[in-house]
Amino acid sequence: MTMSPTNLPRRRLLTGSAAALASIGLASWSQGAHAQTAAAKPLPAALGWKDPASLIVHSSSTIETKRSAFGTSVITPSEQLYLRNNLPMPDASIVADRDAWEINIGGVKNPRKLTVRELKSMGVESITMVLQCSGNGRGFFSSKPSGTPWTVGAAGCVVWSGVPVRTVANALGGVAEGMNYLTGTGGEKLPESIDPKSIMVERSVPASAMADALLAWEMNGAPIPLAHGGPLRLIVPGYTGVNNIKYIKQLAFTAQESDAKIMSHGYRITPPGTKSDPSQPSVQEMSVKSWINSPYPDSGTLGVGTVQIHGVAFGGLQGVKSVDVSTDGGKTWQAARFIGPDMGKYAWRQFVLQAKLAAGSHVLVSRATDTGGNVQPETRGENQSGYNNTSWADHAVKLTVA
Repeated sequence: MTMSPTNLPRRRLLTGSAAALASIGLASWSQGAHAQTAAAKPLPAALGWKDPASLIVHSSSTIETKRSAFGTSVITPSEQLYLRNNLPMPDASIVADRDAWEINIGGVKNPRKLTVRELKSMGVESITMVLQCSGNGRGFFSSKPSGTPWTVGAAGCVVWSGVPVRTVANALGGVAEGMNYLTGTGGEKLPESIDPKSIMVERSVPASAMADALLAWEMNGAPIPLAHGGPLRLIVPGYTGVNNIKYIKQLAFTAQESDAKIMSHGYRITPPGTKSDPSQPSVQEMSVKSWINSPYPDSGTLGVGTVQIHGVAFGGLQGVKSVDVSTDGGKTWQAARFIGPDMGKYAWRQFVLQAKLAAGSHVLVSRATDTGGNVQPETRGENQSGYNNTSWADHAVKLTVA
């Protein structure tokens, strides 16, 4: 299956043939841990428009952005953005006529089905936000949880455009009484032989998330690619990626959380050595986090002298206020400065610190603080599935300067 050029992001078109792919890998360093290197794999044919030099292919549905590929611009180009799909992508025919895609809106006073064409007539807004997989940073857990061993690259900063959910709800008479959650259901094709609730992608977030949520049809200035949820995706700023439902076919305000397995048992903060259950905290809101992208030990030994230490920081549901950087593993700290535009509280900020590094070994770390005064923690929160790793120590970069 291939995508037509009309469905590709505008930045550039890449062939992505297996023969053209170079061997790629990412040496991921954490304080006191060994480097981990992902095996080189070719991009799937349907993702030939992605940039292979910027990516680590873990599998056909899990692709990570290389740490050194983030650069110093705010927006992550679509061809470099990570990919994580819980189910196989639908057939490309669903983006042949994007405006014809239908979504059922429920839990409002006048429920009805709307096409993307109708949604586009109701209003439009854009929002810039960090899209991050719940397991980003899992590769640093010493317990080696099952799942993709993401380091930092299961995240990106993306511009989405679409109609605000609040606008749609108001147009349909407002939210019905007693509805506490916003529940989105994906439109992936499900096997007929099993209970759909056991496999479907259906997630609930607090109804208050409606304030900034979008039903989006555009990503980074182009129609949302099929791989990233086109023709229509629910965007919930400040929440982890799984809550931003791809191929959304139903959006309902509900009194209770979804009873789909991915909600009731999946993506829960489960204590190590135990099984997940609905009583455990759900993986939803993101919290303050940062990491350094450069310099990075993927090009040999660094020379003595002045370096520009730069990375990204974000605050989840709150904006990031400041970032401190240490070159000695957190013993001493210096204030970094932000570079580039502030694109809103849900976007990440690029930061930089100019430093002189003497010969020897250095451990570079960053620590962010959000506008609410929350400080990025030194240690991770241990859990069975390796979710929500915001540890600044885990995200350290070890360098040798000579």
